[in-house]
Amino acid sequence: MVTALADDSWWYDLTGVNATLVDDGGTLTLVDTGLPWHGNELIAGLSDAGYELRDLDRILLTHFDFDHVGGLAAFDGIDATIYVGERDAPLVTGEQSPPLGNHKGAFQRLVSPFLDAPANDVVPLADGDTVGSFTVYETPGHTPGHVCYVSESLSLGLLGDLVREDGGRFEPSPWLVSYDTDAVARSISDFADRSPAFEVAVAGHGVPFKKSGSERLDRLAVTL
Repeated sequence: MVTALADDSWWYDLTGVNATLVDDGGTLTLVDTGLPWHGNELIAGLSDAGYELRDLDRILLTHFDFDHVGGLAAFDGIDATIYVGERDAPLVTGEQSPPLGNHKGAFQRLVSPFLDAPANDVVPLADGDTVGSFTVYETPGHTPGHVCYVSESLSLGLLGDLVREDGGRFEPSPWLVSYDTDAVARSISDFADRSPAFEVAVAGHGVPFKKSGSERLDRLAVTL
């Protein structure tokens, strides 16, 4: 099941992690793919929103993590291009392994054997790139290649694990699941300064906000 956030966006609540479906001006976009066993839920959600699997045009990944790229295998063979931040792209394709010298990287290395490299094309993204109506913002810290996506025309911010919703507010990604929490704090402040205002905000974990998304992020940024 998916829940409508606006006329052109839907939220997947995948039991502990979020994904988002967006009709970006007629181009159907899935943002993040949950865990490996979420594939059927992702495909069923397309139907719930009034689409078919063949309608999916692109997949945006906020970062490489088991609970955000795990469902990619469900879309092997579908003509949908995958986009991800350039520093995480080699991890998604399997060309590189996560580093053992970082606590988060070591955990990623541990679970990587349970992930298959996607069959679809993978396009690396840099800060300021655009994909459809979305602008890419590099926001390292949770992972080195973490990115957020903002569509000004849709008033939609897709925040991945830069922050998480907790008790009706945003909180920074915590140490246990981040490469570098100092970098997380810098990225939150930088992103809040540079990104345009948006109403709808979806973090990787917690409940999305349908209104005042960027204002809520600003409130967090001033405390860091």
